[in-house]
Amino acid sequence: MGGAVTTAQKTIRLARLYGATALACLFAYALPVTTPASAQEIGNLAPKIPAGSQMLLEADTLVYDNDKNTVTAVGGVRIDYAGNRLVAQRVTYDRNTSRLIASGNVEIIDSSGTKVFSQEIDVTDDFANGFVNALRVETIDKTYFAAESASREGGVLTTFNNGVYTACAPCEAQPDRAPIWRIKAQKIIWNGTTKTVRFERSRFEFFGFPIAYLPSFEIADPTVKRKSGFLFPGVDYKTSLGASLKIPYYFALSPTYDLTVAGAGYTKQGFLGEAEWRQRFNSGEYSLKIAGIRQNDPSAFIDEGRYGVNSGPRDDPNRFRGMIGSKGNFDLNPRWTFGWDILAQTDKNFAYTYKIDGYSKFNYQSQVYLTGLNDRNYFDLRAMKFQVQEDLLYYDPQARNDKQPWVLPSFDYAYTPDTPVLGGEFNFKANSRIIHRNELEVAHFLDPITHEPITDDPTKDVKRVPGIQGNDGRLTGEAEWKRSFITPGGLVVTPLLAFQADANYLNASQESIDAIHNMADNLRVVADIRSAFYRAMATAGLELRWPVLFSATSSSHILEPMAQVFARPDEPYASTLGRPNEDAQSFVFDATTLFERDKFSGYDRIEGGTRANVGFRYSGSYDNGWATNAIFGQSYQLAGRNSFDSPDLVNAGAFSGLQNDTSDFVGLVGIASPNGLSASASARLDEQSLEVRRAELKAGYSSSPLSLAGQYAFIQRQPLYGFDFDRKEMTLGASTRFHQNWRAFGSGTYDFVSGVVTKDSLGFAYDDECFSYTMSMITKRDPQKIARDERTFGFNISFRTLGDFGTAGGTSPSSLP
Repeated sequence: MGGAVTTAQKTIRLARLYGATALACLFAYALPVTTPASAQEIGNLAPKIPAGSQMLLEADTLVYDNDKNTVTAVGGVRIDYAGNRLVAQRVTYDRNTSRLIASGNVEIIDSSGTKVFSQEIDVTDDFANGFVNALRVETIDKTYFAAESASREGGVLTTFNNGVYTACAPCEAQPDRAPIWRIKAQKIIWNGTTKTVRFERSRFEFFGFPIAYLPSFEIADPTVKRKSGFLFPGVDYKTSLGASLKIPYYFALSPTYDLTVAGAGYTKQGFLGEAEWRQRFNSGEYSLKIAGIRQNDPSAFIDEGRYGVNSGPRDDPNRFRGMIGSKGNFDLNPRWTFGWDILAQTDKNFAYTYKIDGYSKFNYQSQVYLTGLNDRNYFDLRAMKFQVQEDLLYYDPQARNDKQPWVLPSFDYAYTPDTPVLGGEFNFKANSRIIHRNELEVAHFLDPITHEPITDDPTKDVKRVPGIQGNDGRLTGEAEWKRSFITPGGLVVTPLLAFQADANYLNASQESIDAIHNMADNLRVVADIRSAFYRAMATAGLELRWPVLFSATSSSHILEPMAQVFARPDEPYASTLGRPNEDAQSFVFDATTLFERDKFSGYDRIEGGTRANVGFRYSGSYDNGWATNAIFGQSYQLAGRNSFDSPDLVNAGAFSGLQNDTSDFVGLVGIASPNGLSASASARLDEQSLEVRRAELKAGYSSSPLSLAGQYAFIQRQPLYGFDFDRKEMTLGASTRFHQNWRAFGSGTYDFVSGVVTKDSLGFAYDDECFSYTMSMITKRDPQKIARDERTFGFNISFRTLGDFGTAGGTSPSSLP
């Protein structure tokens, strides 16, 4: 026998060459199994090794057999090359047969982190054909293959014999225990050309028990993120629609665009078709979705209405219902963004009724926008259309969707210089909006028993005019300057100057003008309706703050008495009705708005007269991690007309707590602890009797096994503001994890006025690294006990790398109240 034995330290250049060749072959064999090349690279599947890469070969001995023409590394073999690693007990390269064999606890880790385990790998040096015994593969995204044996043909086709596939990590304590789910197949064929994994004569096992037998099916390569094929179906049920089954198909047309089509069959309404196109660019992306159905039974929706069978005709002349929607967002440059979100549909609630993904919000806002952001400066221009996707398809005297406006357009601009102006901070804001509404929105006085509008003389019971039919517009400019001085005693003095000017125009329908006059008659005020008017408001203000620090051995506290005075003329046109109020309708006076210069929420109303705000702020922190905070104070109208006691088309200031010269008291207190406990209480109290006008209590606790949340809200009746009765409700929610992977959750909302649980939900969920399951039941009830209860069942099953299956809307604990 002619041979030679030498130590690894005496490895010659030829050994390095053979070792590099062997390593390349081994890695090339492993790579197609775990990271298939793209179609353009099928002819060259060898791993790309960076130029100048150094190889490190370690072994107890190297054996050269000149008679057999082999090179063998024996004992603790480890080869590192270009980020790849091979570990084995023995590696032999046969130059005659051009085959390479690695044996003995073979482990290959490529540069991406993918691991291949086997007792023996036998492969040709062109890595096109080979055989692996007892193979186990762990990919970088934590998917796992195992097989009794595997063979490779043509360099692109790998076949696992009696193989297993799963995305569940093996249990460390019991590695032989079956994973949550796995697919066992007589053959698993991994095709590097089509990037698919095919299972033949397979069965799906759940917790080790077979639940489905499939002769043959195919999924995308786990490393491929986009692959054409059927997606998991969805099921759902709704009274008016019946049971449904939705089957989507995904077309991966290009790396930058794709198409998804879906068909859903409803037992009551027939077939609904959907299609969505998505395309991505370097600067952004957009999508286009269409959906439509020709309903078999349109009358099934009538009984869902509040007004029962009297709400509309039994036959819908437009049996076809559909929608088209598009969304887009593009970065024009690092500062400017352009985009849109548009929904157009045949009726007001098609997308909501059929749960069209991405367009099923109850209150939907279609818009086109252009925004710019640079440091502290902001620009926003957008056109908007508001849609309320009400359940009712037919006539409803209280329907809201038809009264929603077009905003064409809305404009906001804010500018703050980087350098101080006269030693202080200067801010400039501009705002404009143009509103068009096709239908007048009027609120009537309600019957105290039936809670329905009084219809004996509908022209005389107008209580509010939230929206005017026609066009109205406004252009506003606002500037503010303020500077803070700190006295030697720690008093912070902040003078303030502000100026606002508006130009307004109004083109209202005669019906709107009549409604305003009727409202003025009810309030016994004058209706002054002008086609154009101009306003200006100058403000001089002074703010005094004196933060005082109190320190103890284990805590620190800051008490900050605070007073503000704002002097300004009366609000223009405050004594008459006629000016629209579109953006200042939502008005709340509480501790968070106590120290605002202008407490109205928008620009359509301006706070006028001289007003003082007095109160204090407090915060405390403790060494044990607890924290406390509080605000308390009151506001005073010192001179001039009180804007919150002035006529308004929506009565924005009525019953607000600011309608009197001395306001109600407002306060807030909160605590937080390091163990997850938190609570807060806020209230508005009558300035004379201390009667509670508004209150909100919140409490929560969050820990590893248990989370609790509770909220109580009380708002006293505000008849002129649209609420003729007290509102009192409590919401409680809880979620508990009673096992490492199992949790239960539920919530409920109780209306104290009607004595009805208006909404409750209950569900449970299981989740781990490869599987999740959620089931819930949600019930909604009409507090006026007119409409029937609405009950929704939801479930969702998700197998990682395979897909999701469940109801169309889906459900999850995080989305529940």
